[in-house]
Amino acid sequence: MGSESMDSKSCLTLGKYHISEEYGFVLPDPLVELPPYFQPWTDIAGRVTELISAHSLRSFVHELPLLETDSLQSHRELRLAHLALSVITMGYVWQEGEGDPVKVLPQNLAVPFWAVSQKLGLPPILTHADGVLANWRKKDPDGPMDIENLELLFSLPGGESTRGFFLVTLMVELAAVPGLKAIPEVISGVYDGDVAVVTRALDVLSQAIDRMKEALKLMHVYVDPFVFYGIMRIFLSGWKDNPTMAEGLVYEGVQAEPLEISGGSAAQSSLLHCFDELLGVKHEEKSGAFLTRMRDYMPPSHKRFIEDISCMPSLRDFVLKRGDESLTEAFELCVDQLVALRSYHLNIVSRFISIPAARAKKLRAGAIASLEEQNTVGKAPTSLEERGTAGSGIMSFLKVVRDQTKGVLISSCAKEKQTFLDS
Repeated sequence: MGSESMDSKSCLTLGKYHISEEYGFVLPDPLVELPPYFQPWTDIAGRVTELISAHSLRSFVHELPLLETDSLQSHRELRLAHLALSVITMGYVWQEGEGDPVKVLPQNLAVPFWAVSQKLGLPPILTHADGVLANWRKKDPDGPMDIENLELLFSLPGGESTRGFFLVTLMVELAAVPGLKAIPEVISGVYDGDVAVVTRALDVLSQAIDRMKEALKLMHVYVDPFVFYGIMRIFLSGWKDNPTMAEGLVYEGVQAEPLEISGGSAAQSSLLHCFDELLGVKHEEKSGAFLTRMRDYMPPSHKRFIEDISCMPSLRDFVLKRGDESLTEAFELCVDQLVALRSYHLNIVSRFISIPAARAKKLRAGAIASLEEQNTVGKAPTSLEERGTAGSGIMSFLKVVRDQTKGVLISSCAKEKQTFLDS
């Protein structure tokens, strides 16, 4: 048991999985410029919103040179290249909305995007790892890591709401960092049979999950629901389980057959996958299959961290066998906080998707619209009304996932605790 414990401590260290002690899954200090050879990409990526507004992005993309990617070697170079190419791709596909999506991504964009994606182990589409984890810089390098001192490297239509959406999500990732750092401590304590260590680490984890929920509340401050739903959301959409692009997208010069790839999703964040595996949350078949598929949209080292957590001894079994009151309460509080976070996410989805979707339906039925509504929800794509941008039936999916999380609670007073946390 002693050598096994040492192995567990040495194997499950954050650095091994390219997880930062300071930033967690967030890419520390992303590059903001590529070598001059790749300037055609970054020039267009930096103008995507302007070019979409002028209906000219596709024309500019057609003039791009076909660039070789062999000189892109460092991880940070590749992440910036992937971000730039993904932003261009989303703009190119959806420039004219759902009425005129393209069926073919041109070779001068598709071939280098595919090559960079293969090097990173990411799909050739905008992912959470791009838009959130690698899409930031400080305005004042010596200033704080908060929204007012952060800006995006590249953006999409939606103005300040787009900036707010990506940066609030970044804040949620950063709020989780102490919880991520607690995971190896929990597992080490389970291996060692050290109740006190596990209890302390679980206390840190529950506090981190609560801070994630507090950070998520900033969506209401920085993002306009009608702008998100009517303008921004389509540019996060993919070409899988999307009726507008039922056949997928051909990556010219890569393969002749179209590829079906999901759009962006909160399920592409590694955070809750880690917490689910640690706490023993088991999802039902359909939602579980979707969540597992979303792991293919994560950096491979982060996916491997999740998988390695799942191979560790069961924390829940340890809690049950020990029967220690403080340990049980610490475990229960982690689950309660995770349920509360998922319940709050449902609240966010209702305000930012369900309510605007209902308003969009009324406008199409002839309701009188304000100028703001005409320019936002009045332009909303109909194909995404009941679905997430990754193709899931979003509200039903989130409710099932939330309810499955409740299933790992141990104590008989779990419902009373949850009522308190949700109030």
